[in-house]
Amino acid sequence: MRVAVIGYSGDINDEKIKKLKPLCEELGRRIAQEGFTLITGGRDGIMELVSKAAKEAGGTAVGVLPYSPSSVETNMYVDIPIYTGLDFQMRSFIMLYSSEVVISIGGEIGTAIEILGAYAQRKKLIFMKGTGGWTDRFAKVLIDGKYLDNRRLTPVHFAESVDDAIKIIKGMQ
Repeated sequence: MRVAVIGYSGDINDEKIKKLKPLCEELGRRIAQEGFTLITGGRDGIMELVSKAAKEAGGTAVGVLPYSPSSVETNMYVDIPIYTGLDFQMRSFIMLYSSEVVISIGGEIGTAIEILGAYAQRKKLIFMKGTGGWTDRFAKVLIDGKYLDNRRLTPVHFAESVDDAIKIIKGMQ
């Protein structure tokens, strides 16, 4: 199973990211322990935290990156960097097409674009509750508590813990 994790980018010591460190570490570790392949945007913030934990647990971390190796910094925990030559938004669609499940943790506008893209592609979506950003904002406007629009393309699932997220993923296989 290929699991994309999306969310806040930025300095891992930024308060909104730092408070999510235990969750990200546990998620990265569990993704690896379950034998899933982690896919992220390959940069900093949430991407770095889950990649580090996955790698330390013996897993594989794929980073789908914008632009080229000379123009963007990859976090040191990415095992397989994929440089797309595309901008940040377009590279996200390659990451989403390559995944089977998308887990959202907090996030700003890039994460919002990825959530909408995953939904449009009918990817399995899991929102980690209480993580802030667009993950929690979208949760407040869902149709029937689980759809992003009236087409009802794919339900959004909610996880309050990493155990919940893993159970949801296993139920999707």
